[in-house]
Amino acid sequence: MPFTDRTRRPTDLTPMVALQMLREGNYRFVNNQRLQHNLREQADQTREQQLPFAAILSCMDSRTAAELIFDQGLGDIFSIRIAGNVITDSVVGSLEYATAAAGSKLILVMGHTNCGAVAGAIKKVELGKLSSILHLIDPAVEYERAHEHEAETGDFTRNVSKRNAIMGARRVYDESDVIRDLVDKEEVAIVPAMYDLYSGVVQFFPVVKFED
Repeated sequence: MPFTDRTRRPTDLTPMVALQMLREGNYRFVNNQRLQHNLREQADQTREQQLPFAAILSCMDSRTAAELIFDQGLGDIFSIRIAGNVITDSVVGSLEYATAAAGSKLILVMGHTNCGAVAGAIKKVELGKLSSILHLIDPAVEYERAHEHEAETGDFTRNVSKRNAIMGARRVYDESDVIRDLVDKEEVAIVPAMYDLYSGVVQFFPVVKFED
């Protein structure tokens, strides 16, 4: 259920409840049943504190605003946006704050279809400091090239975007002792996802089990 009082976190909030809240929000978005958000009231409620239930790492693409895609209001989610939804030290540090300091129960790493950053990585585009971001997508490109015969679709860019989200979720776990401890205690979950620009639907992949 959506928050009604953003100064209090629901007592039954778990990683799976947080995931369900995102699922329901995306359903409302897709079916044009969005809630009437009183943004002025929400701004007043969150003036002194914030209690977002999830942190969403998504691409900076202008068509992928997480608050809209998941029908959330002010103070509901941490939204981290960077080209190609790549994992950097700054992103990991922000996710550590969201979970360990602010109490978010879910980290969603979300790619999307028709991603320009992924397309640029595939084409090996070099453009100033953007190049260092695109290089972080290279492992997903290489993986999909090596496993192209196993791909679920013939859309190579889409397949790379999905793989990049899955690999990104793993990197968050691997690169943060703070988040890894929370995940191992089942206090936080990390979930990869893909947003379809055509349908508006977010495909959630299974909660990553970080067991070797």
